[in-house]
Amino acid sequence: MIEGSEKSLQGWEPEVGSDLSLEQVIDLAFDYRGNTTVVKTDGTELSGYLFNRNPDVPQPFIQIFDASGAGPFTIPYSEIRTIKFTGRDTAAGNSYAAWRKRREEEKTGGATPSGELPA
Repeated sequence: MIEGSEKSLQGWEPEVGSDLSLEQVIDLAFDYRGNTTVVKTDGTELSGYLFNRNPDVPQPFIQIFDASGAGPFTIPYSEIRTIKFTGRDTAAGNSYAAWRKRREEEKTGGATPSGELPA
């Protein structure tokens, strides 16, 4: 989830390029609370939970457990084409603002502050 936003990255398949670096995608995947799919430069894919990354070593890498829980697998940045956000975002809609909005809707039965029901 992007900070300050209720939008989730779930389903996003970023294209690394001049507007979006691989390092940015990896940072977003590290913060993502769901499974991702790492697309490697050789075309193979590995789905699982990205739990570690280290950009500050001579050969930066990520570490991931696959969807069955096996691993960890270490993948150098140089072998990654992109990372897709394929798993359910378990943190989506769980912010304080989202909770407060749901609570207000429960109190009003879904009505807007003016008393109108949403379309």
